[in-house]
Amino acid sequence: MVRNYSDFFPARPGNDGPDKNTSRLLSLGWRPYFAQQISSDELTATPPVRVVEVHRNAFHVVGEGLDEAILPVRNATVGDWLLLDRAHPPSSRVLERQSLLKRRAPGTDRQIQLIAANIDTVFVVSSCNQDFNIARLERYIALAFEAGIDPVIVLTKSDLASDPENYVDLAWTISNSVPVVTLDARGDEPGLKLAAWCKPGKTVAFLGSSGVGKSTLTNALSGTEDIATQAIREDDAKGRHTTTHRQLHVVPGGCLVLDTPGMRELQLTDVAAGIDDLFSDLNELASRCRFNDCRHETEPGCAVQAALEEGALEPGRLNRWRKLKAEEAFNSASLAERRSKDRAFGKMVRSVMKQKKQKTWGPE
Repeated sequence: MVRNYSDFFPARPGNDGPDKNTSRLLSLGWRPYFAQQISSDELTATPPVRVVEVHRNAFHVVGEGLDEAILPVRNATVGDWLLLDRAHPPSSRVLERQSLLKRRAPGTDRQIQLIAANIDTVFVVSSCNQDFNIARLERYIALAFEAGIDPVIVLTKSDLASDPENYVDLAWTISNSVPVVTLDARGDEPGLKLAAWCKPGKTVAFLGSSGVGKSTLTNALSGTEDIATQAIREDDAKGRHTTTHRQLHVVPGGCLVLDTPGMRELQLTDVAAGIDDLFSDLNELASRCRFNDCRHETEPGCAVQAALEEGALEPGRLNRWRKLKAEEAFNSASLAERRSKDRAFGKMVRSVMKQKKQKTWGPE
């Protein structure tokens, strides 16, 4: 299960001092933000390691002189930095994150699923075919904005499209602050066109549906064919799941690349600020409405409706904004309700245990 990462972090030639250790951690994405969270005593007793693979029953962690599988650490995910407790790895401390991608997990139990931590750039990947979907791209970008991660839209398979510029133009309508890059996922183009974001010590992630070329892009940046890829179905351009777990791939001499399984469902929760950033134009319009509680439907003095009538606002964008805000509000409220019930249940359990103890041993 575990691949060896050690060869990707050679010590500096002729350097056997502390800088050797530092250079290996820096190659993994270590930076002052994490270092300032720990004391020198902790550093000696619990060395920092990064989670580079997440499997169902094990984590793969890498650090200075460490490259091994451990039992999973609760509330940790791929990309996290841990202070490794060698005696009891599940008790390892998760360092505060610079960024965290998460979603509401599929199903009805209202759980939160952690996707990845400490990502610098998210490449939101879509193909120039039937897979292209503005609403889906907006979801990924809102997720990145909320996490404080720089998103970049990457359009693949433009060479197979009859009018690739149409896809580019549509992608640019999502947000003027999100770059759009078109490329052939095979060959040299990914390394050349994504170089500005793929610098040494940086961590980038490819997110998107199955079959859009995420694994192919990771292979291109790595200069290998280590990750299996599959062709899409020709009838509907749908992809097959190739990647089965979340893993950081080390690009020799460069960045770390996260490859993730395609997500058929991306339910947003706790991303209100990300949606506001994505639809900043609509928020600016809404601020001009006559009434603060305007629903932008039939109210007099509605600046949003006025923009629609003038042709300055596309109806589809307004509908997607409404849908995302409603979904986010519902999921966040559901999550808050679940947390409240969990706290109440925990309080009840503690109360029962205390009463049982008093009956058994008498008053304290």
